[in-house]
Amino acid sequence: MKKSTNKKQADLDSNKEDSQHQFLTTNQGLKINDNQNSLKAGERGPSLLEDFILREKITHFDHERIPERVVHARGEAAHGYFQVYESMAPYTKAKFLQDPAQKTPVFVRFSTVAGSRGSSDLARDVRGFAVKFYTEEGNYDLVGNNVPVFFIQDAIKFPDLIHAVKPEPHNEIPQAASAHDTFWDFISLLPESMHMIMWVMSDRALPRSLRMIEGFGVHTFKFINEQGKAFFVKFHWKPLLGVHSVSWDEAQKISGKDPDFHRRDLWEAIESGNFPEWEFGVQLVPEEDEHKFEFDLLDPTKLIPEELVPVMKIGKMTLDRNPDNFFAETEQVAFHPGHLVPGIDFTNDPLLQGRLFSYTDTQLTRLGSPNFHEIPINRPIAPVHNNQRDGHMRQTINHSKTSYEPNTLSGGCPFQAKMSEGGFTSHNERIEAHKIRGRSQSFFDHFSQATLFFNSQSDYEKNHIVDALSFELGNVKAEYIRKRMLKMLWYIDKGLAAKVAYNLGISIPSALETPLNQSYPADADVASYQPVIVKSSLEKSEALSMASTVKNSILTRKIAILVADGVSENSLKTMKSILQAQGAVVEIIAPKLGVVITENDQEIKVDKSFLTAASVLYDAVYVPGGSNSVDYLEADADAIHFLNETFKHCKAIAADSAALSVLKATYFGSKIPENYKDVSEILEGVFINNSIEALAGDFINAIALHRFWQREKKDKVPA
Repeated sequence: MKKSTNKKQADLDSNKEDSQHQFLTTNQGLKINDNQNSLKAGERGPSLLEDFILREKITHFDHERIPERVVHARGEAAHGYFQVYESMAPYTKAKFLQDPAQKTPVFVRFSTVAGSRGSSDLARDVRGFAVKFYTEEGNYDLVGNNVPVFFIQDAIKFPDLIHAVKPEPHNEIPQAASAHDTFWDFISLLPESMHMIMWVMSDRALPRSLRMIEGFGVHTFKFINEQGKAFFVKFHWKPLLGVHSVSWDEAQKISGKDPDFHRRDLWEAIESGNFPEWEFGVQLVPEEDEHKFEFDLLDPTKLIPEELVPVMKIGKMTLDRNPDNFFAETEQVAFHPGHLVPGIDFTNDPLLQGRLFSYTDTQLTRLGSPNFHEIPINRPIAPVHNNQRDGHMRQTINHSKTSYEPNTLSGGCPFQAKMSEGGFTSHNERIEAHKIRGRSQSFFDHFSQATLFFNSQSDYEKNHIVDALSFELGNVKAEYIRKRMLKMLWYIDKGLAAKVAYNLGISIPSALETPLNQSYPADADVASYQPVIVKSSLEKSEALSMASTVKNSILTRKIAILVADGVSENSLKTMKSILQAQGAVVEIIAPKLGVVITENDQEIKVDKSFLTAASVLYDAVYVPGGSNSVDYLEADADAIHFLNETFKHCKAIAADSAALSVLKATYFGSKIPENYKDVSEILEGVFINNSIEALAGDFINAIALHRFWQREKKDKVPA
């Protein structure tokens, strides 16, 4: 046994030694000179199909896992419709953006990115936001995320990114998490990812609900009108409920209490008739203004600040029907950024160009056939006529004996469509360039928008980013990776880097042993590459902070009412009816299931018990009066923990003045003044009143504010 162990160690040592002399190669053994850039027609030109290195790399990556998606494996979806507010004819000829009376059917899939199908909804992760429009001109897929930028600038790096964030291959740990060595090793060598890292380490990566996330097209696309005039366009989805999050501690607990939290929330909202809604917005830039910004419109790691180009809200999407069958619809839906309609076109964004190849290749493996478009959820409502026949799982029975064009046996059908007949034509863009693997110098500013994002956050959001980075890097075992990442953070904000360094107990290095990788080929003079530091002309952008989101409604917010036998019927029912009238979802929580008996011997049905409910599943808590109920809850450890945890997570709490002793029994209760009416001045978001109507008014306003994050630093609750 000892000999075998020694041989295994010798093999490992040999592999380690050999790895120091290995070069990247293709599957045929061809040494790769540049693994950073796809082959393009000029530095800012389109990617070329002849790039066999890109195609081999992405093909292998797309086929690595079956049958679930390699990324975005865990998802949930819904049917709905979209309506434009007014004709967009001045900007695009896309028909579904012309008639305000027309309802265009949609199918929308939300997803996490890194985790498997069985992972938790509450992982710190980007959320996919993919919309399939079933238009009369064919299916149009807007495939985006809840973050407007991406980690990488060139699609050739996508397999590397996902390999780094996925569970480490030697032990398949951790699941659906980026807090490990391989991810941060890769990220710390890729300055272009710094902007995206700020978003992922922010509260945007921990949504309260999928109904409360923004959506972005990520890439810059083009609108083309009937006259052939082009506009660069960035796509936005703005939720009418506002953009809200949970805390990291809360997210971890929800993952244990209900890993299907987001899926259940979306399903229940639609089933109850509380249909999620988003406004569709666009940022439009005339083609002649392409180069007027201090960043490159084609760089997918950059956004257009709304202060520079406001978002024009052009329509609204409503999701009003859940799928009938999860597998047939949610799992088998196939999105593709290359599914366009006339009036919408691509740009030369090098990440987008690679995705155009990758998506079809992925669907061929995942769905097993080039006929995946015939699966019902993927079928267009527009008629399909082409010469693509047969193949595995073919559904259509073609009757014509011609499957080629041109022909005369079938009278020439199907014909090519003229532009005036709705035929798609690519925008006539002039390109003159050398074939090259490289990037435009305009892509080399990796820090200015990361700094802008951080500067735009409120104090509590900045604290959350510091905590997130400290947690993530604290789980990285290799100290040199942590130090390298600290230096990257130093380029974003020195104060941010200092706070994370303090939490990690290490210093920020004065220089990097490994030069900053600015996407250089093997022949480049690596030592000459220095970070490009550009200061944004904007100090802050209000749209980047969730603190400025919509906070005027408690519609669909979940409120827990804690009760026991002897509860005051008036105190309970009055508050419940007022909350429900405002659109809240109210649930009665008691020590056991069944019913509770009120003070006047009436039965009230219990929705959940303390065994099945948890504070992290609710947005706020109310404690009604009733002497026997109050006495029981005051002595019940589960009830007191429920309230302590609610307070810890900065949510609104209300109590009938007759239930004051329940709040007094909590960890934070010692701060409640004798004149309890002043409690909200000391404990933000906590309200006590003997008038239920007045109490309800304060409570509703507090719930609409979502959270009282200022509690976090000054009120540490051991819950």
